[in-house]
Amino acid sequence: MFFDTHAHLDDSDFDPIREQVIQRARSAGVVGIVVVGTTAVSSRRCVELARQYPDYLHAAVGIQPNYVAQAEADDWEKISEMILMPGVRAIGETGLDGYWDDSPMGLQQEYFVKHIELSVRSGRPLIIHMRDSCEEIIQTLRPFASRRRLVGVMHSFTGTWQQAQTLLDFGLYISFAGMVTFKKSNDLRDVARRVPADRLLVETDSPYLSPEPMRGKKPNEPERVLHTLRCLARVRGVTEQELARTTTANAKHLLGLGQCFRSSSNGY
Repeated sequence: MFFDTHAHLDDSDFDPIREQVIQRARSAGVVGIVVVGTTAVSSRRCVELARQYPDYLHAAVGIQPNYVAQAEADDWEKISEMILMPGVRAIGETGLDGYWDDSPMGLQQEYFVKHIELSVRSGRPLIIHMRDSCEEIIQTLRPFASRRRLVGVMHSFTGTWQQAQTLLDFGLYISFAGMVTFKKSNDLRDVARRVPADRLLVETDSPYLSPEPMRGKKPNEPERVLHTLRCLARVRGVTEQELARTTTANAKHLLGLGQCFRSSSNGY
């Protein structure tokens, strides 16, 4: 029983094979998938996918940092309206990216803060993107975390244990994708070994980051989350079944599955 907490099933790579990909995931034991938007248009597609596959696909809506410079004037208003739609369980993908230069860092910060504030108001968890930016993310989150415990996940985490500890202290979950399985990722596996069991998640980031032994085979897809979980179970010294139960329970708790969201009365 696996739960893929991050997949871009709206991606055009899946257009001719999406139904087969979802069926393969079901057959492999994947019991839920978060389909994650990167733009207003992408987020709308994710909402539609969640409508088509209720209680199996769960939508996250947001504007990913590499796309904020392309956002139209009313795109943020569209995101804010979409969080009220059926099947929407999270806000994102948001965060900061210091690797690509598609969007100025100041604009990324501005949109990141908008997503954080929307999460606080709506009660929906954040899905946070990080690439060469973990310290900047920590500094952006710190003022919010000083006022209340944050709700969200560091998606495809690649930082240090010290950074993970800070983010855990803020209230966030830590999720690992295919990179943790790569042969040279010993340091990342050591971080994954130390994350508390009740704050650990797994994902594919489909169609990207195919895990070993599928590395390089495109597109990545949700059924391959079992390879990442298998790697984590090995380094943590637990059975795959135990870790599958734990990470699935964590995902359901984070997403509030079976619960209604309530807006915060303590906005910023």
